Amino acid sequence: MTKIKMTAVLAAATAGVMLAAAPAAADGGKELTELTVCLDWTPNTNHTGLYAAEALGYYENAGLSVQIVQPPENGAVLMCAAGQAEFAIDAQDTMAASFDLDEPLEVTAVATILQHNTSGILSRAEDGIDSAKDLEGKVYSTWESPIELAMLKYCMEKEGADFDTVKLIPNNITDEPAALRAHQTDAVWIFYGWSGINAEVQGADCGYWAFRDLAPELDYYTPVILANNSFLEEFPDTAKAFLDATVKGYLYAIEHPEEAAEMLIAGDTTGSLEDSRDLVYASQKWISEQYLADGERFGEMDPERWNAFYSWLYDNQLTQHDLTGIGFSNDYLPK
Repeated sequence: MTKIKMTAVLAAATAGVMLAAAPAAADGGKELTELTVCLDWTPNTNHTGLYAAEALGYYENAGLSVQIVQPPENGAVLMCAAGQAEFAIDAQDTMAASFDLDEPLEVTAVATILQHNTSGILSRAEDGIDSAKDLEGKVYSTWESPIELAMLKYCMEKEGADFDTVKLIPNNITDEPAALRAHQTDAVWIFYGWSGINAEVQGADCGYWAFRDLAPELDYYTPVILANNSFLEEFPDTAKAFLDATVKGYLYAIEHPEEAAEMLIAGDTTGSLEDSRDLVYASQKWISEQYLADGERFGEMDPERWNAFYSWLYDNQLTQHDLTGIGFSNDYLPK
């Protein structure tokens, strides 16, 4: 088994990634190249294509042995930039901080997992929070992220509402529908493919509005697969082989959501999904239709849409640098 080894000066987070190879034999004598993928969170249906590609032998057929690992405290992007993983999962909004540096982190988004931003605001249906303007005077649970709050304020102001009337409290919620039922909060940001579907599975009567419906410039890519730049430069064919097999995994999940959901549960070494089968199956059924959505090719990112969001960040002084035109590439996707 051949391991692509990468080391870097972690404090610099971008410096001197060095690559070497150490051969070893796989079962049956076939040499495989070892790769590491760092997730952005515990395994969920955003990640199903990775687990399907492993379970169906797509990686092995491509000459790869892929290890899927959990993110460290300092995050998947830094781990990938430091050369401790060839690939990682993140999102365009959170990647902005990695690029908004005098020496940007050396990573590139090489595929999007979802074609559209499926996040928005979940609330109790009885409160009638059907759009951003309806948040006036309500309690909102926040991660206290500058981008998060700027997006919320932007959407409210577009509808003539006053963001300053919103009462902000820390977001320590693990079950959004339950928190809403308990009146712990009035509104919370969710990703519909998991938390929105969880509300449906629980039979919770919730309201919801999506950011992309109010502002097309907020229809950014989340989540994405990113790669270490030195790895891409040194081993472009290996990167393409990984993405080809991964795309096949997601295409399988599109056509076979129930079977793919079972592969995700079986492959989850954290054990976090075993007791949530109803949610996993329901989420997979919904999200399998979002992987490709209206796109022509799985994983492809539209430069105009990518740049529109980063232009919005710069115009709203959320980044010090203009990040348009950087940080992504479709070149490694299968044609």
